[in-house]
Amino acid sequence: MDDPEFPGYFRLIWQDHVKEVSDLGPEDRLIMWDALTQLEEAIIDSMSPEKVNWAQFGTMVPHLHWHLIPRFKDDAAFPDSYWSPRKRKTDPKVLTQREQDALRCEALIKQRFA
Repeated sequence: MDDPEFPGYFRLIWQDHVKEVSDLGPEDRLIMWDALTQLEEAIIDSMSPEKVNWAQFGTMVPHLHWHLIPRFKDDAAFPDSYWSPRKRKTDPKVLTQREQDALRCEALIKQRFA
């Protein structure tokens, strides 16, 4: 995702068109869970967030996908959800560093999923 207030916000999209996790077979569910866990670990390893939020909606577009968002105590909405009203502005220097961390995370993800 490209949100300058939340560097490192990633989306994992299931390639086959399914609406619900329960539409996946048991083996695919394990693959999905492993991929989400590996993505979370890459975010933690490269960005050291306070928390990583996972969200799975798909109401408007019923296609299985997840949002993984690193959260920091000084981010624009902390401790509320990403979709909550913004409470503050994060220091631009901090956001620049997090953007660099997010780029390292992206490289790590590509390496781990190669």
